[in-house]
Amino acid sequence: MTVKPILFNNLPADLDQVRLPKHVAVIMDGNGRWAKGRGLPRIMGHQRGVDTLKDLLRCCRDWGIPALTAYAFSTENWGRPLEEVEFLMTLFERVLRRELREMMEENVRISFVGNLEVLPLSLQSEIARSMKDTQDNTGIQFTVATNYGGRQEIVQACQAIATLVQKGLLNPNEIDESLFERHLYTTGISHPDLLIRTSGEMRISNFLLWQLAYAEIYVTQTLWPDFNREEFYKALLEYQQRERRFGKV
Repeated sequence: MTVKPILFNNLPADLDQVRLPKHVAVIMDGNGRWAKGRGLPRIMGHQRGVDTLKDLLRCCRDWGIPALTAYAFSTENWGRPLEEVEFLMTLFERVLRRELREMMEENVRISFVGNLEVLPLSLQSEIARSMKDTQDNTGIQFTVATNYGGRQEIVQACQAIATLVQKGLLNPNEIDESLFERHLYTTGISHPDLLIRTSGEMRISNFLLWQLAYAEIYVTQTLWPDFNREEFYKALLEYQQRERRFGKV
């Protein structure tokens, strides 16, 4: 299948096409506070946040950024009120079912990373269907971290490698970064160049602990439902002002 050329639709003139990040990751924080500030139930903030994510995905496509990863639900989020967790599971399922047709039309390739086996079976089914149906798409790579925890990911990778060693299928001397990465949830997905966190929280919250080793981090006070293209432009502009040395002089 022929890969379609990247199109820079409406890219702001002061952004350098050559220096755009190849992969952006987002921690979508502030949905609940956004709703509370408007006297609305927290779930309304999550619904608005879905629209924000859809627009960001299209913005990445329009501006020629080939990969976007969103932190949708962490392993710690199970500790939220049961009503909110149940709503989020239903919301994920409903959005997947509703948006699959558009993702196909827009050539999006979607994947999910995390411990998916404990999710509701109906949601697992929608996840599997969306990944299967979009696997041959050649547009933006959209990764959704669901029931994801960076520490959990590293532990399960260690367990898988240890099992291979125990069975005599792997020599410990053969273990290197490349082999380790092949046992992560994100195998085959590039590392993010830029991490954006909304709502002003100055932490990465157990997100992509291995993969973010050399990512540039941008934190904004803007709550996720209000994170629009203008805010994304500001993040990219600051990213392009950074000097990425990767430990070198």
